[in-house]
Amino acid sequence: MSGVNAKTILLVSGLSGAGKTTALKTLEDMGWEVVDNLPLVLLDRLLGTPLPAGHDDADDRPLALGIDARTRGFDANAIVQRIKTLRETHGHDIETLFLDCSGTELERRFAETRRRHPLAADRPAVDGIAREREMVEPLRRWASQVIDTTNTTTNGLQQEIRNRFSRDGLSDPVLTILSFGFSRGVPRNADLMFDMRFLRNPHWEEALRPKTGQDAEVAAYIAEDPAYEEAVGQIERLLATLLPRYAESGKTYVTIAFGCTGGRHRSVHVAERVARYLQDAGFSPTVSHRNMESAPQDALEKRGSSGGPKAQS
Repeated sequence: MSGVNAKTILLVSGLSGAGKTTALKTLEDMGWEVVDNLPLVLLDRLLGTPLPAGHDDADDRPLALGIDARTRGFDANAIVQRIKTLRETHGHDIETLFLDCSGTELERRFAETRRRHPLAADRPAVDGIAREREMVEPLRRWASQVIDTTNTTTNGLQQEIRNRFSRDGLSDPVLTILSFGFSRGVPRNADLMFDMRFLRNPHWEEALRPKTGQDAEVAAYIAEDPAYEEAVGQIERLLATLLPRYAESGKTYVTIAFGCTGGRHRSVHVAERVARYLQDAGFSPTVSHRNMESAPQDALEKRGSSGGPKAQS
């Protein structure tokens, strides 16, 4: 494996039913590269495989390997020695996480889910649990981190994994700031939606109508609304409070939508302003304007639009 860059590797092992699948899925959601039940003899090949074109940044992703008694040729002592060799020979930063659980609780879990223990297909689960505990004991003794899930819920384990293994920038949600027009339909994927139709409407100014919220003249016109600064400022502060909580809870994608009647002026301007605020606050938003290029239509803007003619009753 000469010439291969050193990687951060987390070996995830433990007793069947103790939460290994949950731990690996959480790590994957956090941005880790995850491989389950890979024979360690193939690890050199995995680490030495060149990345596809356009995926250079992925080389920095930490790697989580799931290994348990079901892995082909499982030998806990041999695995310990293999990991020591990888660490000493290639300089990989390797940690081991072992998920433990009491035998009584494991029996309850297998009974509740009606799953058979992988090492006791034709015998009571208690036999498989005892056999597996003996097989994996060397891994548990050598593990750098142990989590006992006896009294831990699935959500609790997910949070514990995030607390222990989160990395700056790796597990942040993909943040999208979207502008849209209510008259052309509400976006289905929005996590938070703000209605900007209370602001004065540039559509009814002939000189501003063909422009968009990205133009300085339109932005200045909207900002003159007496409610503008206080309302938008409160939205910005609210988002700065909420977004870190979304990250802590493991949300992968967050879409914040700003709507106005046609989706060309007010929502576009506010989306651009809020995106700049969040960027200055350390977030990395992507801005998308769904209806900005749509043709302005008086018939649409009459419906509930501030600062212009109202629909006939």
